Amino acid sequence: MSTTKTRSHTKRRRDNNRYLELVRQFPLRPIRTKRDYAKATKVMEELAVRGEDDLDQDELDYLDVLTDLVEAYDNELAPEPEDGTPLDRLKHLLEESGKSTADLGRLLGNSGLASQIMLGRRELSKNHIRILSRHFKLDADYFL
Repeated sequence: MSTTKTRSHTKRRRDNNRYLELVRQFPLRPIRTKRDYAKATKVMEELAVRGEDDLDQDELDYLDVLTDLVEAYDNELAPEPEDGTPLDRLKHLLEESGKSTADLGRLLGNSGLASQIMLGRRELSKNHIRILSRHFKLDADYFL
């Protein structure tokens, strides 16, 4: 086997071990309790704060699925959008349009930032609101 193939194979195996390590830390299954939610958001935040460029493909895939699971749990508990916060309204829009937090990340240009926003740890900036208003064809006031 050539050196290139050996390195490539070793890298894949190491990444796979990282994926399995993440699954052992928090298995990818529906979140049903506040305790599981707290664990999931902790793992998600640890990955998200590192930034998309510092994550390997297995970590990105894991983060994407974990974000969907957290979002599903959030959606079960979220109040109606007209009564909620700008974050509640954003979550409602994403759900209604069939978009995920990963899609929001692509729209805003940073999946880690999108995760932070969806967790309520970062607020929407004026620029984010402009992007979202244009994308969803809504008045910016909807997000204020």
